[in-house]
Amino acid sequence: MSQVRNIKQNATSKHFKKSMTTIMDELEAPATDSAGWKSEWSPAVGVDEVNSVLTNDFLQNLRSPGPARELILPAFQSDQQQKTFRLDELLRPEDQFEGIIGCSASLREVFGQLKIVAPTDSTVLLLGETGTGKEMVACALHNRSSRRDRPFVRVNCAAIPSGLLESELFGHERGAFTGAINRKIGRFELANGGTLFLDEIGDIPLELQPKLLRVLQEQEFERLGSTQTIRVNVRIVAATSRNLPQMVADREFRGDLYYRLNVFPIRLPALRERMEDIPLLVRHFTARYATRMQKSVDQVSTKAMNELLQYSWPGNVRELQNFIERAVILSPGKVLRLPLTELNQHSSLADIPGQSPGSRLTLKDAEREHIIQALAETNWIIGGLKGAAARLGLKRTTLISKMQRLGISRALA
Repeated sequence: MSQVRNIKQNATSKHFKKSMTTIMDELEAPATDSAGWKSEWSPAVGVDEVNSVLTNDFLQNLRSPGPARELILPAFQSDQQQKTFRLDELLRPEDQFEGIIGCSASLREVFGQLKIVAPTDSTVLLLGETGTGKEMVACALHNRSSRRDRPFVRVNCAAIPSGLLESELFGHERGAFTGAINRKIGRFELANGGTLFLDEIGDIPLELQPKLLRVLQEQEFERLGSTQTIRVNVRIVAATSRNLPQMVADREFRGDLYYRLNVFPIRLPALRERMEDIPLLVRHFTARYATRMQKSVDQVSTKAMNELLQYSWPGNVRELQNFIERAVILSPGKVLRLPLTELNQHSSLADIPGQSPGSRLTLKDAEREHIIQALAETNWIIGGLKGAAARLGLKRTTLISKMQRLGISRALA
């Protein structure tokens, strides 16, 4: 990153009696980490970003020495002097896993569990609220397994009428019931050798659960209207947003089926539990829909981004995705116009039990938490190939500058 040094000169000529500003490359900057350099050197900071990784290293203004602060893009200087957040930067490979976007600690824990269980054939139970990306996680499990070249079959148990679900899962013979004019191959047969994803498993009817339990245990079943036993080799990934243990206690779900499904449970965090991922998701969805709509949307105001960070997102990633798609539709220029008035303020973090308005995350807070996390993971080593700066994709001096600006020190962490 270039460094700006103000050198005051008193030239003999009357034309050179005011201060001059020279720009020097970082290679010419003093090689010191002490706080003293800050009084003389001040980094040319671009538009700050939440994950401290994709900072724009450009000089927009020449300014006097002082604490490092975010510059304002001239094109967006208004009465409020709004800052902007860049949306056209590429995501790092570390910020995504099989198309799942995020760098938060809770999501990285999920990624770690997926890497462990994916190569096995064990049954996986995905738990989490609606809209948290359970189907994407199921796809990731399949793609990381030895069955990746075999079928991945999806079944939404809540979307199929209970009277048709048995036929949908296990198939039927011609004449098995009124209207069965042809043989039908069920989803278990279609997924033979691959993975069957049973979404909303908590909505499966009680009368069908014993047959499902049998096929999970024995990998065999009969089509409706047939006595021939069919053997399959299918890996099961099930998902639900319901409380299965409570349903077992209320006799709404068979306990033996629950224990058979609960071999390797993975809980997916709600979006409000990983707010630091919102800027990455906004960037990802904006790029997707801007490309699809042939638009050039590459920035959003920091104020608007902070509004997104203060909303609880009860619909999780799905709600955010639809919100950003609507915003891209409403954006005629390069700036993403977020319809913030549509956000339900009653669902803000202040209304969630255990949360308070003071706990709302801002872009600055998210950046600070991300830097502290990287420092903790590297034992507070800043420089070097294995240091926090390399992990964050920053230069050592840039990270030091950010730590000073955000008040980060090992003693206070």
